[in-house]
Amino acid sequence: MEQLNGSIPVDPADPLLSGAAALSEPLAALLPVGGRTPLRLAAGLLQTARPRQWIKNVLVVAAPVAAGDLFAHRVPLRLAVTFLVFTCASAAVYLVNDAKDVHADRAHPVKRNRPVASGLVPVRLAYATGLLLAATAVTAALLLCNAAAAGVVVGYLVLQIAYCTSLKHMLLVDLAVVAAGFLLRAMAGGLAVGLPLSRWFLITAGFGALFMVSAKRYSELVLMRDHGGRSRALLDAYSDTYLRFVWQLAGAVTVLSYCLWALGTADPAGAGAAGLLPWRQLSIVPFVLGVMRYAVFADRGTAGAPEDILLRDRPLQFIAVAWLAVYSLAVWNL
Repeated sequence: MEQLNGSIPVDPADPLLSGAAALSEPLAALLPVGGRTPLRLAAGLLQTARPRQWIKNVLVVAAPVAAGDLFAHRVPLRLAVTFLVFTCASAAVYLVNDAKDVHADRAHPVKRNRPVASGLVPVRLAYATGLLLAATAVTAALLLCNAAAAGVVVGYLVLQIAYCTSLKHMLLVDLAVVAAGFLLRAMAGGLAVGLPLSRWFLITAGFGALFMVSAKRYSELVLMRDHGGRSRALLDAYSDTYLRFVWQLAGAVTVLSYCLWALGTADPAGAGAAGLLPWRQLSIVPFVLGVMRYAVFADRGTAGAPEDILLRDRPLQFIAVAWLAVYSLAVWNL
């Protein structure tokens, strides 16, 4: 073609050439772009599914741990299935979200490097993979868990897709919807193994999620204010004082509800009657310390990546292990 173009003059305004260019546009989407290969395509889909975010799905064990039934018959297997189900569901949401926001992401200095925005993963493929994963998640929950767990997964998918399309543009509603995603994970784990969900457990999990989500938004706002730029379409509608108020209030309600839960679930014969010490009530201490430790990062405006804090902060991990040890003693009545 280079030799031909060098010997034959070509008029860019030629209608035939323009028509050929227009015809080639839809065909270009079917051809390899930037060295697109099946391996790179699979890697792009995996990257779009946000593997680092899968740690959130560990919340499915929250209800069985709280009830002391984590190692009961068939519970670990059910929880493993529920974890995989929510991994598929959350990956589906990320794929659909990136496909929907492809034009906005291409105008963003960082998000334009995402696989869908960069053109590595075609938009239609992202949509198709997302829908396939969503259908797989619901079917697996229905066949391998129960109808209640499948209903929670459907609710999660509907809520998150609504968030991607419209709810993320509504003040405060966006915080509540993201927090609800965490709460639904915790609910699914309990329902999948047939556990009744305590009202105090739901309140603690819900406001704990709101605490982390609002701290994340506060950190994003502080980062935007200090370094310039814009992270979310709705972020500049918040003030840092308001978001600080939200995460402080949510943290206080989380601590209060956990205290009421721990104090209200004592052994009928009296606190500590079944064990050496009132371990369930004593678990309040590491729980409150954990909230206070996380609040350090929220106060600094560095809680923008909760998964990084949970995976890298040694004191917080030590507190979590201490809480688990004390609560385990309560469950085992030692």
